[in-house]
Amino acid sequence: MSKTITIDGLAVPFQEGQTIMDAALASGVYIPHLCHNPEFKPHGSCKLCTVNVNGRNVASCTMPAVEGQQVLSDIAELNADRLALTQMLFVEGNHLCPACEKTGNCQLQAVAYYLGMMSPHYNHFYPQREADASHPDVMLDRNRCIYCELCVRASREVDGKNVFGLSGRGIKTLLVVNSASGLLGDTDLAVTDKAAHVCPTGAILIKRHGYAVPIGQRVFDHITIKDVQTGGGDE
Repeated sequence: MSKTITIDGLAVPFQEGQTIMDAALASGVYIPHLCHNPEFKPHGSCKLCTVNVNGRNVASCTMPAVEGQQVLSDIAELNADRLALTQMLFVEGNHLCPACEKTGNCQLQAVAYYLGMMSPHYNHFYPQREADASHPDVMLDRNRCIYCELCVRASREVDGKNVFGLSGRGIKTLLVVNSASGLLGDTDLAVTDKAAHVCPTGAILIKRHGYAVPIGQRVFDHITIKDVQTGGGDE
């Protein structure tokens, strides 16, 4: 007999060892998230996936599913918190969607649309962040980095190279490159590496592929992030 949890009144089956996020996505239930990737160990850094379990708020990407859990996710209080967090991500970086090559394929942008974000709400910080075009095949634009650490984890856990890391704390946090010069071109990053393809925004881009798919024909131009991540539509 399969075990179940309840998410927003819906019975959701799960397997031993699955998190609430794993069980939800497997059953077509979308919980907004940015730092979660099923290929890597759960991280719990973005906090968008926070849900209420039996009266306590927890990160659904790290919380194990347990028989009988009563989970609330799609409720006004949590969605308001998610919207505020997303708005903060936009103002803490330099996200100019109309001028970004990733527009239409950007998970941050898609989550903002899903949550009904119509403006950044808060004052922009306009941080001074450097772009790095030193690599022959990969462009690094820190202006769009949201510190999800997906590239860090991919480089360490999949590629075995430790090309990326985070330095500093709070507003002074910075995505750094593990080379003596600090330049991406002086690392052993390959264009085929997992770390070059996991960024949910436009911080890491493959050179000479810009606008290969026209704006208006990209994934999130015609399908919501909910449907993409739960298999509820065709990409």
